[in-house]
Amino acid sequence: MIETVGLTKSYRRRTAVADVSLTFPSGAVTYLLGLNGAGKTSLLRLVAGLTTADSGWVSICGRQLHRERDPMRLLGSSLEPGVMNPRHTVRRHLNWLATLGGLPGARVDAVLAETDLTSAARQRISSLSLGARQRVAIAGALLGDPAAVVLDEPLNGLDVPGIVWLRELLRRLAADGRTLVVASHLLSEVVLTADRIVVLQNGRVALDAPFGDLTRAGSDPREHLERIVVG
Repeated sequence: MIETVGLTKSYRRRTAVADVSLTFPSGAVTYLLGLNGAGKTSLLRLVAGLTTADSGWVSICGRQLHRERDPMRLLGSSLEPGVMNPRHTVRRHLNWLATLGGLPGARVDAVLAETDLTSAARQRISSLSLGARQRVAIAGALLGDPAAVVLDEPLNGLDVPGIVWLRELLRRLAADGRTLVVASHLLSEVVLTADRIVVLQNGRVALDAPFGDLTRAGSDPREHLERIVVG
């Protein structure tokens, strides 16, 4: 479970995240929705410890990420898939991450298999398609076999088989009891995978509800979400 309490973050005169208190349950896929600039990426960066909040706090499974000796075992994140050394091979990149996280080399082989990248392990990052680089980023997020995973727009660049693969991966991880938080704008995929929906507007929570509540509302859940997201 990931819990945020009173999270607030401003950049100069703009408030990116405003007093956000949420609980992302374990064993579920929560989709984080909102227009560009709504605060999705800023919130995920706060959760992942990549940005320091002005106020508020985050706990993951009741623990503080910055106090963990092995943070990659608690939280895995894919927020900036473009930040990879293009000259490295896929395996070298993952080995580097594993070394940074104090993780055994066997985890590299495990995530290569889990993300269908074993055959691409010797390819340079520069030679990969956007979809393949997304898989590498997701593999990095899974290296620590973490209890919680946050992903920012992981569907970008994926072809149809890749989208199906990611859908199945998310469901499998959730069934294993992990906490999944995914920022996306592809509502057609959200309605197929989501257990819970959070919508941000101008850095604030506009909706926080189980997906089942939307289906019981009587309207098409995708159209309902579109109305809320657009505001």
